[in-house]
Amino acid sequence: MSDVVTQPPPIPPDPPAPPVRKALRRLYLTLFLRGRSSRGLQKGKAPQSIGSKLALSLFFYALMGLMALFFLRHTVHVMSVYLHAMTQVFLGLFLSASAGEILFNKEEGDILLHRPIKPGVLLWAKIGVMVEVSLWLAGAFNLAGLVGGVFVKDGGWMFPVVHVVSTALSALFCAGSVVLIYQLCLRWFGREKLDGLMTTAQVLVAIVAVTAGQILPRMMGRMGDQVAAAATSWWIAILPPAWFAAMDDAVAGSGATASWMLGVLGVVITATVLWLAFGKLAATYESGLQSLSEAQPARPRLPSGRGGLERLLGFAPLRWWLRDPVERASFLLCAAYLLRDRDVKLRVYPGIAPMLVLPVVFLMGGTRGGPGSGNEFGLVMAGAYLGIVPILGVSMLQYSQQWQAADLFRATPLAGPGPLCHGARRAVLFFLALPVVAIAMVLMTLISGSPAPLLMLIPGLLLMPVCSMIPCLSGGGVPLSLPTEEAKSAGRGVMIFGAMIGAAVVSGMAAFAKSFGWFWPFVGVELLLVLAVCRVLGAKIRSARWKPME
Repeated sequence: MSDVVTQPPPIPPDPPAPPVRKALRRLYLTLFLRGRSSRGLQKGKAPQSIGSKLALSLFFYALMGLMALFFLRHTVHVMSVYLHAMTQVFLGLFLSASAGEILFNKEEGDILLHRPIKPGVLLWAKIGVMVEVSLWLAGAFNLAGLVGGVFVKDGGWMFPVVHVVSTALSALFCAGSVVLIYQLCLRWFGREKLDGLMTTAQVLVAIVAVTAGQILPRMMGRMGDQVAAAATSWWIAILPPAWFAAMDDAVAGSGATASWMLGVLGVVITATVLWLAFGKLAATYESGLQSLSEAQPARPRLPSGRGGLERLLGFAPLRWWLRDPVERASFLLCAAYLLRDRDVKLRVYPGIAPMLVLPVVFLMGGTRGGPGSGNEFGLVMAGAYLGIVPILGVSMLQYSQQWQAADLFRATPLAGPGPLCHGARRAVLFFLALPVVAIAMVLMTLISGSPAPLLMLIPGLLLMPVCSMIPCLSGGGVPLSLPTEEAKSAGRGVMIFGAMIGAAVVSGMAAFAKSFGWFWPFVGVELLLVLAVCRVLGAKIRSARWKPME
């Protein structure tokens, strides 16, 4: 009897690989949700969706969107102009802060550039995630407007439908414009100047957006009629928000011929921008990404062997202030990052912009004429906001994309991080706090026409040394030592909120003392207390030991 030969079961075919575009999109979405570093990452606690990642931001965007209800007594066109203008401001802030790192990440070139991936596919995958996040933010901000547009003068139930479409087109226009500007800068100015141009543009856009967010809510109750008048002016037609607002007005509002023409213009311009950014100039993007991945030749050192920052330390009072060599080295390191590193500048400068704007807002809110005008508390509170600039600067300076390099601090013969923290906080005081105070003083003097209001800033400014030490307590405040994903932790917000409460208490006490003629005795007592607290906190920081790495 012949043996029966059994055939092995057929091997199932491998599952088809996902399309390249889909795989890349999933990759960049995962990077957005979980970040690029792995230290401290817990898979079970990592956000699984954009909504969970941005839950707190979406909540505040929805609250800010309630300001659209101020325009209920106006037309669809007026409300839409406001909604699209603010939406593009917020999207511009997000895209300017994140587009540079997403579009031109130097590390990913070693992995992706040798693979058969077309530049257009790579671009669309990145922009797809950026647009998706932008639509979440825009949707949260426009939530109140979608409902309010139904009840305006010439509104109706078509408004939510057309406004969703126009908002999506507006997001595509913003994303395409950012990519187009980056590519043109790369083609016209070359690789060497691209980083500087991107950093300058992103910082300016971020500061303008933050400034607008601080001033606009305080003026909204009084500017409804002005916005309505501006929305009907001829010059509004040359601005992008008017193009997308015209789509809403053409379909759900007045249906005017001019609105139809502007709406069509918005669609044509958006399509042109997308064609240029993702089609015509896609090859420029690939060559730019390759050039960014190449090593740059080292810049020749000055003949003296000392840079500008090092020479600066040879002058008084910095020569007396930084006698410890470790504090001196930490000061130089933090100064270099504050002046040159794109990631640090994008995080720090927009973060302190509200502290510069609020004193001006307080002064414009009825303090013209300075002390004695009946609003000393507002002026003293302005000084208190300036006083907490160091706590913001020191806390934000802890985060860096090169945070792994900070492990070298532990390899040096240092018992603790105290000298590093003292050097960092002094760099923040010198390069951030002093310029912010000087600019605020100049603006307040120009607005009030007199330097008299500046005296009321003294109680808040005296808090600066104490505030600069608060993040450094218990071994914290080590510069450039934490990944950027931790910059949004709740603990930092609680610390800053507590500092603002303390500054408000000091402001109230100073205003109370001013009303009874005890202002200068109060300042003298506060100065003595600040000196005593600084001495105690300084000793505590120097005696601190290293925190565990995990």
